[in-house]
Amino acid sequence: MGISRVFALLLRGTSKNPINSFRHFPNVSSTANPPTAISLRENLTLYSTPIKKDYLLLSGFGCARTLSYRPNGTDLDPTQVSIHNISNNPDAKIENVVEDAEKVCKVLSHNSSNPRIESLLDGICIEISSELVLEVLKKLSNSGVLALLFFRWAEKQKGFRYTAESYNALIEALGKIKQFNKIWELVNDMKLKGLLSKDTFALISRRYARARKVKEAVETFEKMEKFGLKPELSDFNRLIDTLSKSRNVKRAQQVFDKMTEKRFKPDIKSYTILLEGWGEEQNLLRLNEVYREMRAEGFEPDVVTYCIMINAHCKARKYDEAIELFYQMESSNIKPNPHIFCTLIIGLGSAKRLNEALRFFRQSEASGFSHEIPTYNALVGAYCWSMRMDDAYRVLDDMRQRGVGPNSRTYDIILHHLIRNKKTKEAFSLFQRMSQEPSCEPTVSTYDIIIRMFCNEERLDMATRVWNQMKAKGVLPGMHMFSTLINSFCLENKLDDACKFFQEMMDMGIRPPAQLFSNLKQSLLDEGRKDLILTLDQKIEKLRRTSLVG
Repeated sequence: MGISRVFALLLRGTSKNPINSFRHFPNVSSTANPPTAISLRENLTLYSTPIKKDYLLLSGFGCARTLSYRPNGTDLDPTQVSIHNISNNPDAKIENVVEDAEKVCKVLSHNSSNPRIESLLDGICIEISSELVLEVLKKLSNSGVLALLFFRWAEKQKGFRYTAESYNALIEALGKIKQFNKIWELVNDMKLKGLLSKDTFALISRRYARARKVKEAVETFEKMEKFGLKPELSDFNRLIDTLSKSRNVKRAQQVFDKMTEKRFKPDIKSYTILLEGWGEEQNLLRLNEVYREMRAEGFEPDVVTYCIMINAHCKARKYDEAIELFYQMESSNIKPNPHIFCTLIIGLGSAKRLNEALRFFRQSEASGFSHEIPTYNALVGAYCWSMRMDDAYRVLDDMRQRGVGPNSRTYDIILHHLIRNKKTKEAFSLFQRMSQEPSCEPTVSTYDIIIRMFCNEERLDMATRVWNQMKAKGVLPGMHMFSTLINSFCLENKLDDACKFFQEMMDMGIRPPAQLFSNLKQSLLDEGRKDLILTLDQKIEKLRRTSLVG
């Protein structure tokens, strides 16, 4: 499907995916940053019991009571989907959904510029269901254009059903390419179909905030009432959490101060969101100001508060103060939870204070917590920081024996540290072995790590090989992975390849960053290829104009 066909689709109207509850989805930074910490992905009211969800944060550990609000299941592994009304064999149905979703994504990723893409989709032998539509849209999260194309095709098929989940998944994908006009068309569709909820507005606010459109993020919160949805304190908490996690904690504080004067009486969740935001900024002065205000309002620190405070001090590399807070918490008869232990294990491990990290690991075990994948991943990371790789691999064996992993994130931690220490052959060998282990299929994060490694090694042949392997698996790249590869081709003066990937990026509806386009244009100018620059200028301008009116 040509890019003009894609843009035509963007000018038509669309689909869903609700954010079902307050969940902790931290800001995950580029894989270029060290995986020094872990992130909780559950409501921290569950702190008193072991959590069976993995968490990994590649730079900094987030630990708040109610954190990022994403569509439920956004971070699921490819083998996990949300299934409703499953028949006799649920496992078989889940497997079929995943396999069919991969078929669709392979067709889309290999034919993004093919004008006959819809007829190619017609030729796939699949059964359309709301579960399949949702799974495909999640996989197309980094390609809003292809997500919309698939949705438009799917809604014509037998078995298709509009759901809030699929609409929100499409909104998430379109939000990443800043198609906000199109998003509001979808909101109107959802209202007409009775599928609109506050979760959709929370999602849109988050996409605006990520796009640095803070004013629009706040206005989205205010618009809820016009659509018949009255904002409550929980929605207000979502808003300040969204702003905080989009590196706008200063604005979040301003919104908090203004709205708590006139509209909302904050609860402890409101304060812990701000505590976490200032902690992520490593602004301990403001963090302590919020803490004192919280206490003055009659809210006593609980295990969640201590988790955030300990994490903030670890992030600021004030490990002794973090340990002091841990013992202060214990002296207040507040029992630590597994996530606090993980914070300290990862923090101390990253500081190469391995013995202390191991001591907290043993203390976690002595406290009666059975170690789950997050705890083991924290321990693996601690060993890796001290380059005790044999011990890290030993932990993997222990995980297998206990039946609690490893998973792809465990491998991502090890891969990062192998590459950091120039052990690229060992890293690639480990990457190749990942698929042989259950639940360890490489993710987009894993491919990013390996492709970046080969680009830095100036092995673009291998980077392209891994890229093709990724596409063959139906895993679609995001903007940062495209940028890494295109910039590397420019540096190697392989401009035809750079332009090919640049075109593919635009075909997927991803607006190239200004600096990337500038680098490519300069490389083409140096080679006297002004005609190609003119062609690319016209295409990217068309993409920009379409984004404004779409």
